[in-house]
Amino acid sequence: MWYDEAVVYQIYPLGLCGAPLQNDGDQAQAGEHRILRVLDWVEHIKRLGATCVLFNPLSIVRTLRRYRDGRPVAKEELQHADGRWFHYDFHGSLAGDTADEALTRIDAAVAEGARALHEASAVLLTLGTAWVYERTDTGDVVANCHRQPAERFRRRRLSVEEVVSAIESVLPDESSGKRILLTVSPVRHLGDGLAGNAVSKAVLRLAAEELSERHAQVAYFPAYEILCDDLRDYRFYADDLTHPSPQAVAYVWERFCEALLTPDARALLPRIAEITAAARHRPLHPASEAYRAFCRRQLEAIERLPGVDFTEETAFFRSRIEINS
Repeated sequence: MWYDEAVVYQIYPLGLCGAPLQNDGDQAQAGEHRILRVLDWVEHIKRLGATCVLFNPLSIVRTLRRYRDGRPVAKEELQHADGRWFHYDFHGSLAGDTADEALTRIDAAVAEGARALHEASAVLLTLGTAWVYERTDTGDVVANCHRQPAERFRRRRLSVEEVVSAIESVLPDESSGKRILLTVSPVRHLGDGLAGNAVSKAVLRLAAEELSERHAQVAYFPAYEILCDDLRDYRFYADDLTHPSPQAVAYVWERFCEALLTPDARALLPRIAEITAAARHRPLHPASEAYRAFCRRQLEAIERLPGVDFTEETAFFRSRIEINS
């Protein structure tokens, strides 16, 4: 299979809405709507080339199609409410006080996303829910309701055929060499109710199976089954009994690496982790010679790993040396 020789860099989204990453048991946050914690990740997600956080397959497909076709956003697509211009396919951080401001931000984000998609040799798509919200005036599925009145939308569940057809419409040709890895998020959407969530996940899982059987460039990684069937115990969930615990996330990550990374690639992970952790380190004395020497050692370690993209870390360590010299 294609993934036998793949080296994949991935942000695993299992616990994205369950931040903090480690369950700290803070009772003061017990009543917090965890979905809002996505906001803490917005700047990082934007730097990765993403334009929004998508949960349903149709919104994922609309975004991929826009990236693929390079189609700019027209002013007529924008909405105006409460003094802000926004687009139902994009995150609120790309909205603007004027239409031109919003278009500038959206077009820049689309251009970056198109570049990332063009350069990627593998694309990971995590399907979260089969429930969608459609605009009552156009029938279009929205990625973000932007807190508009509920009467402007209707809620329905996608069929397996709709999910398969939509994703097939943006699949790359097998000859392109670009591969698609599908997963179904094991995070339960309890707002849909236990029965509604179960049916939703079943739709997504059947769609993923159909796609992987029909297309050689599509594979499926069983994150959903690992958590729900392999671990299958509430001790592997956080206190909210919805999101996986850090132990569960680590276990899924181990299985992911075993399935997709070569032994040589897996051997690199501890060295990569050391360098990225060093870049996050904030010293007590950043102007000291000891810290400059620390940064130089990290640059030397990066040079010994020429096959790994450390662009951001390299720039960071060099800037620390120059600032403090």
